[in-house]
Amino acid sequence: MGLKRLFTEHPSSLGESYMQHMRASLSYAVPLLGASLAAFVHAAFPFLFKTAASASVKRLYNRMSNRCVACPSGRLHRPDLFVGRMEVAAEDRGSQQRAA
Repeated sequence: MGLKRLFTEHPSSLGESYMQHMRASLSYAVPLLGASLAAFVHAAFPFLFKTAASASVKRLYNRMSNRCVACPSGRLHRPDLFVGRMEVAAEDRGSQQRAA
């Protein structure tokens, strides 16, 4: 495996360049670092940052889960995101046809 491929294979499977993937990854890493620090402070002072870490993780999870919908390989690595969407799309088409 070539050195360049080590850095580009995964980002390209998500439809991103190396730099785009780095920016996206850092957009998760920075809030996770903040959540981690809040959790450390909360451990010592339980009256501080009561929901900061969990709220941050929930926001990031939702963002990361839905990110795959726009990804060219999303159907391969997150097919669960497409099952409900296809059913909703079929229902929308049926209701539009009945209305016409």
